[in-house]
Amino acid sequence: MSVHRSPFDRLREKFDSSELECRQCGYHASDGGWRVTTSGNRVQYQFVCPACDAVETREMRLSSGPR
Repeated sequence: MSVHRSPFDRLREKFDSSELECRQCGYHASDGGWRVTTSGNRVQYQFVCPACDAVETREMRLSSGPR
Protein backbone atom coordinates (compact mmCIF):
# COMPACT_ATOMS: atom_id res chain seq x y z
CA MET A 1 0.00 0.00 0.00
CA SER A 2 1.20 3.47 -0.79
CA VAL A 3 2.24 5.71 2.10
CA HIS A 4 0.51 8.61 0.33
CA ARG A 5 -3.23 8.40 0.94
CA SER A 6 -5.88 10.87 -0.08
CA PRO A 7 -7.57 13.02 2.56
CA PHE A 8 -10.76 11.02 1.93
CA ASP A 9 -9.00 7.72 2.65
CA ARG A 10 -7.53 9.15 5.85
CA LEU A 11 -10.96 10.34 7.01
CA ARG A 12 -12.49 6.90 6.28
CA GLU A 13 -9.68 5.30 8.31
CA LYS A 14 -10.51 7.66 11.19
CA PHE A 15 -14.17 6.63 11.05
CA ASP A 16 -13.15 2.95 10.86
CA SER A 17 -11.03 3.30 13.98
CA SER A 18 -13.35 5.41 16.14
CA GLU A 19 -16.93 5.61 14.83
CA LEU A 20 -18.09 1.99 14.93
CA GLU A 21 -20.88 1.95 17.48
CA CYS A 22 -24.42 1.83 16.13
CA ARG A 23 -26.55 4.68 17.47
CA GLN A 24 -29.71 2.60 17.07
CA CYS A 25 -28.87 -0.67 18.85
CA GLY A 26 -25.45 -0.05 20.45
CA TYR A 27 -23.69 -2.81 18.51
CA HIS A 28 -19.94 -2.25 18.27
CA ALA A 29 -18.36 -3.40 15.00
CA SER A 30 -14.71 -4.21 15.65
CA ASP A 31 -13.54 -4.55 12.05
CA GLY A 32 -14.45 -1.23 10.45
CA GLY A 33 -16.94 -0.83 7.71
CA TRP A 34 -17.45 2.75 6.51
CA ARG A 35 -18.07 2.94 2.75
CA VAL A 36 -17.14 5.98 0.70
CA THR A 37 -18.99 7.17 -2.39
CA THR A 38 -18.51 10.33 -4.40
CA SER A 39 -20.62 12.20 -6.89
CA GLY A 40 -19.70 15.59 -8.23
CA ASN A 41 -19.15 17.88 -5.28
CA ARG A 42 -20.23 15.46 -2.52
CA VAL A 43 -18.37 12.77 -0.61
CA GLN A 44 -20.58 10.45 1.41
CA TYR A 45 -19.46 8.06 4.14
CA GLN A 46 -21.91 5.34 5.23
CA PHE A 47 -21.83 2.74 7.97
CA VAL A 48 -24.45 -0.02 7.88
CA CYS A 49 -24.85 -1.81 11.22
CA PRO A 50 -24.39 -5.56 10.74
CA ALA A 51 -26.78 -6.26 13.65
CA CYS A 52 -29.84 -4.09 12.90
CA ASP A 53 -29.13 -2.66 9.39
CA ALA A 54 -29.37 0.95 10.61
CA VAL A 55 -27.50 3.37 8.35
CA GLU A 56 -25.25 6.15 9.67
CA THR A 57 -24.34 8.74 7.02
CA ARG A 58 -21.81 11.55 7.01
CA GLU A 59 -21.56 13.84 4.00
CA MET A 60 -19.02 16.41 2.92
CA ARG A 61 -19.76 18.99 0.26
CA LEU A 62 -16.83 20.28 -1.73
CA SER A 63 -16.75 23.78 -3.06
CA SER A 64 -14.85 25.10 -6.02
CA GLY A 65 -13.34 27.87 -3.92
CA PRO A 66 -14.10 31.57 -3.62
CA ARG A 67 -16.15 33.15 -6.37
